[in-house]
Amino acid sequence: MLADALRLIRFSHTIFALPFALGSMAVAADGFPGWKMCALILLAMVFARTAAMVFNRLADWEIDQRNPRTSGRHKLLPKPAAFALLALSAGGFIGATIFLNPLCFWLSPVALAIIFLYSLTKRFTHGSHFFLGLALSVAPVGAWLAVRGHFDLAPLVLALAVLLWVAGFDIIYATQDHDFDRAEGLHSLVVKLGIPRCLAVASALHWFMLPALVAFGRLANLGGIYFGSLVLVAAALAFEHRSARTLDVRSINRAFFQSNAIVSLIFIVAVFLDVALRPR
Repeated sequence: MLADALRLIRFSHTIFALPFALGSMAVAADGFPGWKMCALILLAMVFARTAAMVFNRLADWEIDQRNPRTSGRHKLLPKPAAFALLALSAGGFIGATIFLNPLCFWLSPVALAIIFLYSLTKRFTHGSHFFLGLALSVAPVGAWLAVRGHFDLAPLVLALAVLLWVAGFDIIYATQDHDFDRAEGLHSLVVKLGIPRCLAVASALHWFMLPALVAFGRLANLGGIYFGSLVLVAAALAFEHRSARTLDVRSINRAFFQSNAIVSLIFIVAVFLDVALRPR
């Protein structure tokens, strides 16, 4: 059952947002904040993402059964078990924030509300992709708050970069469901604008992401390693869009997972190296 639960929530996709949270943590702490803090942030991240994904599966339970791409999801876990997992993960997230600081604890219901909202947005707005970006952009802000206990401009700029990045790749991913979403009356930018124009929008969002990453680096006082890594980030994004233009499902899936995993890993390695090697 554990393996099925991990498949239900696409646990492997945790690699997308987690590195941005850990990078924000490292900058906020000017290094390693200690094993306890790191473990609590990891727990909070995993619990929050699990809660968000299970809520999404429950909200779309009947819709997913009608979609050929997702028709097997409801077979992975009984609905009562999914509700139990949702309660456990949401409670685990709030519980983890208790041990971080009061601000994180008091904001934890707000964070849950933001990440749950995305699952409902296809019912009323074509901008659902941006709500997914907003949901994942909570991660670097939350990690910063966990370390410092107050807001700063740097994590908010990084959150903007994550929002643009996630919205862009979700638009690409949504091209697979264009016909189904239109038939079901669901909203997405792909349904509203069509696939070619949406791919252009996704490309623009990803190129706007790069200046946001540059701005974060300046605000975080990062150096040459970080700024040099942005060339590799740009190359990974270019590969993603080149693959997406084929409109082949296998190419889209490859572009979605491989390219975005590479972007995340480049970011976290560059930030960790830059912070570790900066003059003290």
